[in-house]
Amino acid sequence: MKKVNWLVVISGVAVGIAALVLTLLGNPKNMGFCIACFERDIAGALSLHSATKVQYMRPEIMGIILGAFIIALITKEFKPKAGSSPATRFFLGAVVMIGALGFLGCPLRMVIRIGGGDINAMIALLGFVLGVFIGTLFLKRGFNLKRAYPAPLVEGSVMPAVAVILVVLGITAPAAIKMSVEGPGSMHAPFLVALLIALVIGALAQKSRLCMVGGVRDAILFGDFRLLYGFVAIIVTIVIGNLILGNFNLSMLNQPVAHSSTLWNVLSMVVVGWGSVLLGGCPLRQLVLAGEGNGDCAVTVFGMIIGAAISHNFSWAGNPDSVNEAGEYIVGGLSDGGKIAVVVCILIVLVISLVNSKKEAKKNG
Repeated sequence: MKKVNWLVVISGVAVGIAALVLTLLGNPKNMGFCIACFERDIAGALSLHSATKVQYMRPEIMGIILGAFIIALITKEFKPKAGSSPATRFFLGAVVMIGALGFLGCPLRMVIRIGGGDINAMIALLGFVLGVFIGTLFLKRGFNLKRAYPAPLVEGSVMPAVAVILVVLGITAPAAIKMSVEGPGSMHAPFLVALLIALVIGALAQKSRLCMVGGVRDAILFGDFRLLYGFVAIIVTIVIGNLILGNFNLSMLNQPVAHSSTLWNVLSMVVVGWGSVLLGGCPLRQLVLAGEGNGDCAVTVFGMIIGAAISHNFSWAGNPDSVNEAGEYIVGGLSDGGKIAVVVCILIVLVISLVNSKKEAKKNG
């Protein structure tokens, strides 16, 4: 066991507490913080998709970006840069989002669901780790999306500026955006409270470099588990909180906004883990880096939002388990189109991995 980075652990505990508090204040159960789900809701709020149950201007996303932005300015870590294969990153962002919505959650929601006793998420973790492992194999082969270069201040300020615009829009012009009246999108904590909590989480995540993909990657490549301790802290915090609140349910069934189609949970998270390694971080980390002024990560976030819109416009997102009028339990999962999309995403990530490591591999050969 190497030296523990206690800031990472503290950040993990803070995320766990924030997820519990936001759930108590109105966010869906086992979804106190989910980057994929919340970006999907924002896509719906902006009319990029028409799935009426998942439309809301989630302030948590903007809060994370602005929290990272503010602390980066204070500590002089705000360094605008861009130019590292932005088109590929946009495309990969969309692919990662399609995988995440197939599972119904990003890596952060996966650990939150694990903390709620969701066995589906525990199984999906295997797919996520497998995806990260495959990604590390290509890192060893020399995978590289090329370096980023210093950029003008305006380039690094795009994502924080967009976040401010969305906050203002959410506060002053709710009639101009879509808002769900039923389903997960209708469940939300008070806007300003959620924004404030997310600002704190964004600042902590920026200072601690909290990233589950990075944690698994570093554990595989270097035997360094320091970043993973943060996610262990999230799980432990949420388990304790759910036990106290009576919300812990160790089961594959009757889990909120989740499906028990095991194979597609696993394959969807293979896409998320693999794609995120190529991008250099999980969806949470992409938001934080975008807040720090990384234009390439801003492009990735935009790609994720478009990927969410595509998933719902083409009915590729996972369908939660449900109970019909006769009281029969109906296992959800992916439509045939969604299954094809996940398989195609795996092939796309494979091609991107091969194309961007081929030349380097030859040099090393």
